[in-house]
Amino acid sequence: MTGIYFSGTGNTRFCLSRFLNEIGNDIPMYSIEDGQSVTAISQSDDIIFAYPVYYSNLPKIVRDYINRNSALWQGKNIYIIATMGAFSGDGAGVSARLFRNYGAKISGGLHLKMPDCIGDVKALKKPLEANKLIVKKAVEKIEKSANMYKSGDMTQEGLNIWYHIAGLFGQRLYFYGKTKNYTDKLKIDSKKCIGCGACEKLCPMNNIHIENMKAVSENMCTMCYRCISHCPQKAITLIGKRVIQQSVIEHYI
Repeated sequence: MTGIYFSGTGNTRFCLSRFLNEIGNDIPMYSIEDGQSVTAISQSDDIIFAYPVYYSNLPKIVRDYINRNSALWQGKNIYIIATMGAFSGDGAGVSARLFRNYGAKISGGLHLKMPDCIGDVKALKKPLEANKLIVKKAVEKIEKSANMYKSGDMTQEGLNIWYHIAGLFGQRLYFYGKTKNYTDKLKIDSKKCIGCGACEKLCPMNNIHIENMKAVSENMCTMCYRCISHCPQKAITLIGKRVIQQSVIEHYI
């Protein structure tokens, strides 16, 4: 068994790690950014695949990874963990349908509500204690779901037609363009930027570079909010105009 994940601010990495620890036996886990992930998948029959949901859809970087490695999924048993700030409908189902196209068997799905990572929209932000409670409830659900997994009674969240309809009409139909392509909307305030290079090192898309001691962005942002949550000057935004709250999982555990 192998755990595979993509995580922007650490929510999904944390959830997968807790799930695998509950199952036991020192199960390895790899980010899709790690070149070893492909080898690990090829050598495992059972995969726990985890990712955050954006606009009730797959992050572009995750969709590309699944498509790029299409030959790997044939005959694999895949359990999907989808993390979200509020709602996704078929968060697990959006990848399940893709995996099935490539010959995988979907053993189950799990939806986990976690603190919202969109740090530049005030309406989405919650107090620290509220976010800690969200994580506490997620851990309780992880423990229960992992025990069900071990007994062979896997959770099936996000996988049936009703979840599909909820995800489609609840959000994805109206925001499909948000995740269809990478975005060029990342904004870096050159007056605030000190050229420290933290964003350049963290970006999973190599979308940010330091030029003349300032960070500059190109057109390949996958909207993970990793750079926004780690910029020491709060100089980077994507949807909003200023950073309201930087969100990383370490704040809540």
